[in-house]
This record gives sequence, C-alpha cells and structure tokens, in this order.
Amino acid sequence: MLTENTIEKLRILAESAKYDVSCSSSGTVRSGKKGMVGNTVGGVGICHSFADDGRCISLLKVMLTNYCMYDCAYCINRRSNDIKRATLSVSELEEIVMEFYRRNYIEGLFLSSGVVRNPDYTMERLVAIARDLRTIHRFNGYIHLKSIPGASRELVQEAGRWADRMSVNIEIPKEESLKLLAPEKDHKSVFEPMKFIREGVLENKEDRKHLKHVPRFVPAGQSTQMIVGATAETDQDILSLSSALYGTPTMRRVYYSGYVSVNTYDSRLPILKQPPLVRENRLYQADWLMRFYGFSVNEIVDNEHANLDLDVDPKVSWALRHPECFPVDINKAEYEMILRVPGIGVKSATLIVNSRRFNRLTSYHLKKMGVVMKKAKYFITCGELTDFYSNKIIGINELHPERLKPLLLSKSQLKKKSQEQQLKLDFNDEDTPNLP
Repeated sequence: MLTENTIEKLRILAESAKYDVSCSSSGTVRSGKKGMVGNTVGGVGICHSFADDGRCISLLKVMLTNYCMYDCAYCINRRSNDIKRATLSVSELEEIVMEFYRRNYIEGLFLSSGVVRNPDYTMERLVAIARDLRTIHRFNGYIHLKSIPGASRELVQEAGRWADRMSVNIEIPKEESLKLLAPEKDHKSVFEPMKFIREGVLENKEDRKHLKHVPRFVPAGQSTQMIVGATAETDQDILSLSSALYGTPTMRRVYYSGYVSVNTYDSRLPILKQPPLVRENRLYQADWLMRFYGFSVNEIVDNEHANLDLDVDPKVSWALRHPECFPVDINKAEYEMILRVPGIGVKSATLIVNSRRFNRLTSYHLKKMGVVMKKAKYFITCGELTDFYSNKIIGINELHPERLKPLLLSKSQLKKKSQEQQLKLDFNDEDTPNLP
C-alpha cells in the first residue's frame, strides 16, 4: 500500500524527470509469458506516446533521486539549486511500478537518477530495480533505463540484460561547451557507456545465431538527447553528431530538447523568453530526412547554411537551393528522386512507383495517394498540372526560388513576417507634442 509520504516523493521526482525527452518509443516486442506480469505489444513506446495502431500509451517516468553531485548549469536538479529533494528506496520504486501497473495506470517504466556518491553506486541501484522487477516481481513490461555517465562496463552489461532500451544523454554537442556549462563532465564518460551497450548488443546478436534461447540484450537499442539553444552550436554541429551516431548499429533515436530557462541566474546561459520550439521541430524534420529519405547531413546543412531555415521545412529548403534538380517527372523518375520532392512522403512515393506500372499518373491520382499538392505542384510534372482556374502551374524554374518561397508559407507565417516588417515608432513622453 502506497503511503502519503511515498506519493509526495513520487510527485517531486516525476516533476524532476520531465525535462528528459529521450523516452518516447521502445521499438521492441515482449510477448506475454506464463508466470510473468504484463507485455510490450507491437514495438510501442510509452510516456504518453502513440502506438502504431493509434493507441495512446503511458509510462511511469520518474527519477530514483533528484539529489546530484554535479552542478551542471542547464539542469534543474543541479547541486546548487534550492529545490525540493527526494529519494525513493529500491523497494518503494518497485512497489510503485507494480501497483500502478496492476491498476492499469502505466504500461512500463522510464527510470533515471541524479548521481549520488559516484556513478557506479547510482548505476548499481538502477540495475537492482530492473533486476528485481524481472526476477522477483515477474514484470514483463517495458523498461527503459538511463545509463549513468562514467558507470563501469560490468554494471552497464548487467543493466542491458534486464532493460528493453538504454540511453545516455550527450546533452551538449561540443566538448568545449560541455566543459563551460558542466566542468565536472566530459564526453568520454558519455561515449564509453554507449560503447559498452553497443558491444553488448553485437555480442548478443552473435550468440543468438548459435543459441536460440539466449536472453536478448537491450533489444530496443539505445537513444540519446541533445539540448538545443543552451550553447552556440549550429544546427550543422548538432546534425553532424547525430549523423555519426546513426552510423553505429545500435543507435535508434537522437532526441532534441529545446533549452528551457530553468536557471536564469547563471550568466553562462542565454536568456530565452521561451524554448526554441520551431528550431527543435526543424531538427526533428532534418533527422527524419537523414533516417528515412536518403539525405546526407551535408545536403541539409553546410558551411554556407549552418542553421536550418525556420520559415520552411528542411526538404523545401533543400529544393529551393537546388532548382536544377526539378521538375521531377512523376511517371519516370527514380524512387529516390521522388522522395526528395516537397510534399511527398515515404508512403506516397512507394504508392507512386507501384501504381505507375499500371497507369499514367495524374494530379488526381497524386491527391488520392496523400501527396501535399500545395507544395509538390511547383516541383513535379505529370502532364496536366493546373490550378483552380485551369491555368498551367508555374514551377520553380520559372518562378525562381526567392519568389516561390512566400507561396509555400502558411497564412499565419506570412502575417507574422508582415508584422515584423512594419515600421515601429517609439515616442518618449518628452517628445510628444502638447495637443490643444
């Protein structure tokens, strides 16, 4: 039975955990087993995310403790902050998970912690919780464990036996910026646990080729998170690191978290009225292009365009910079080139390639396939593209990119840009003439 004291500690620790966004999907299937409690269905993630079939699913996202030996400038739980602190014991957290699961409040656990005493001490407690949930409580649901930077190989390897996914947050892309905001940390302490996880997954994969019933090791791979806007790194710096991480065989997701000004008193941090949410969204779109659309990082950002265009999405931005690649003939072009057309996604591109074998495609067919014609019509040709009044569509090569870009903006974006361009006059009281 959960006491009022335990519930209060849970409230504090859940609030402290909300800034970690690297927990939205599991990507694993853990089927129900006799004698075990729960399952993970359809490779879904939790934490108020959505499954492949549209279901909303929830995760207990909590810290074991928000006490921390580090004083990272960007963290709400930094040592010098005067906030409410709490610590759950191993048995208390296990009881909370099982009680919440039995009541159908949650479908899994995302567990992180502040670092107390030393990384190995903290990691050992996290491992104990995962191990007890699996072996004593027979919990068969989803578990995502944060690996503590600087933890030993042995503890990371044991954690991987019980967790579905593990993550180590990079936080700041460049070492010099990390040293500025978190002098007690370095990238080596982050990349080493990542390496231990990667090696464990690859070794487990080899073992399973010879022994079918070897328990899986971190079956959902690993993820990480980077803070956007706390330091001077460009989008090119951030995406270059993401691209390198995706080049490793076990990195499933890189998450981008717009910096929230939680420690406004620290002069090392920028003063932001609100998190850079548009920039965060553009980074996710660029991340998607690298993972599913065949774009390289150098095509999305380069030395001349080190930051993403906040007005349009990265695919439109690329298309406007490369008018020589258009228009694309929908009925003849390769799949890879069709994917690069703004307004056409992976599903639509696949339908186009499969359907054109049986019939010549027109704009009517493209609309039925889900193509966003408002964007795509300027970059494609299919023989009969016309507007509402049956006038021929003028493409990117006739309009030129600088004239086409305003046509791709939404009404709200155009209104905002218009307001920003208006002349503003600031009159002081002493300059105001006396009126009769």
